[in-house]
Amino acid sequence: MATDRHQARRSRLVAAVKKAQLDLLIVSHPPNVTYLTGFTGDASCLLIGPKRTLMVSDSRFETQLADECPGLATEIRTAKTQTADFLAEILGKLGFKRIGFESAYTTVAAKDGLEEKATGIELTPSSGLVEELRQIKDSEEITAIRDAIYLAERGYSVLRALLLPEMTEREAAHELEHAMRRFGALKAAFEPIIGVGPQAALPHYRAGLRRLDEAPFFLIDWGAVEPGGYHSDLTRMVATSKIPPKLDKLHRVVMNARQAALDAIHPGVACQQVDATARKVIEDAGFGKYFGHGLGHGIGLEIHESVRFSPISKDTLQPGMVLTVEPGIYLPGFGGVRLEDDVLITRDGYEVLSSVPLEL
Repeated sequence: MATDRHQARRSRLVAAVKKAQLDLLIVSHPPNVTYLTGFTGDASCLLIGPKRTLMVSDSRFETQLADECPGLATEIRTAKTQTADFLAEILGKLGFKRIGFESAYTTVAAKDGLEEKATGIELTPSSGLVEELRQIKDSEEITAIRDAIYLAERGYSVLRALLLPEMTEREAAHELEHAMRRFGALKAAFEPIIGVGPQAALPHYRAGLRRLDEAPFFLIDWGAVEPGGYHSDLTRMVATSKIPPKLDKLHRVVMNARQAALDAIHPGVACQQVDATARKVIEDAGFGKYFGHGLGHGIGLEIHESVRFSPISKDTLQPGMVLTVEPGIYLPGFGGVRLEDDVLITRDGYEVLSSVPLEL
């Protein structure tokens, strides 16, 4: 059900809409709608501004809206009206002129069509107003992320018990997702990445038909979505036979980079600085060119959210943010090592929320 926290979020957004000199904002990105209202359906948008808040949806979700968002004003479309025509008619009746839309999620065709149908309005591209609010998690969101991590970790424990040498990457991924769902996960946070040997050098590899016994190690990157929609994101390395010296060396370097990053984390610190701290450890070990991605990203209602640890990030850490810390080294032809944890920024530093052992 919708709670006072959703109303508080909408109030903060109204202030941001007013500051942006907009009469109204069309919030259409489903995770943003969920964040502001508690509604878990789709094909709906929230119209919000200093003088009006209105959910626009269709008859499929009428009962769900009443249950999840009691007290929220709604306009419900039937099958007799097209979505664009219905929204244009509502905007015309409201009488507002300067209307923002989420430019990152709205197609040019949708924007042009709405502008053509809704005469007398001025559509203004807007970006990041809701996402900026979502950067700081409240206590209920942090609890939800903890739950998502717990579900992922339980699934991982089951997978470890089920592993067989002849199991393929894809079979292992299916077993992992099934286990997480059995424990209560809504779904996997993303398609689990299980890369055996050389395939571990592909950061976003899709699990295939390579058998687990075809190399002495594999990388596993996975996460769960808890029932409220919040995500977890973890990565570990699993040795399946004697650990090769090269793998052991890469693992130790990545472990050191991870710890250096954690030591640098504190409210007020630039995300770029944290990335640079971890990156220097890898560069000093001679593997700088094999760490191409950013150190981490925000998580929450989406698996990748706006706060980033990267060389070009402009973000600054604040208490309540939750980000991944995931340094890696990827050697083509040999394999890769990545260690990833979900980390909460606290008032005096950080808390690693995940608890899967780091050792090979």
